[in-house]
Amino acid sequence: MISEGTDRNDFFERVWEVVAEIPFGRVTTYGHIAEYIGVKSAARTVGWALNAAWASGLPAHRVVNRFGALTGRMHFATPTVMEERLRSEGVTFDEEGCVRLDLHLWIPGEITKAQWSPAGEPARRS
Repeated sequence: MISEGTDRNDFFERVWEVVAEIPFGRVTTYGHIAEYIGVKSAARTVGWALNAAWASGLPAHRVVNRFGALTGRMHFATPTVMEERLRSEGVTFDEEGCVRLDLHLWIPGEITKAQWSPAGEPARRS
């Protein structure tokens, strides 16, 4: 739940900004997004924000639950679309149908190898 003093529209927009940054072939969780935004207990509200942006073109298929399960799949055109999109990006799944978070998890705010310069310093964004 969003805490008092946090504007719902502002929260939703911040969620959409984070989701827009999820790299191709990676996933993040509702909880990681909520924590990054500063409202750790708002994982469910992150889901509501994604539902509100269903026609926006955001890569919402890259957001999974804390176990890697595709809990948002019912909000796509068919229940298999989310998995199909992730597989097309090279995302792999375990025997139970959950994303292999050990291989594909992206945590908002963490610097990835692709963001580091050859000198071992964070690359500058233009």
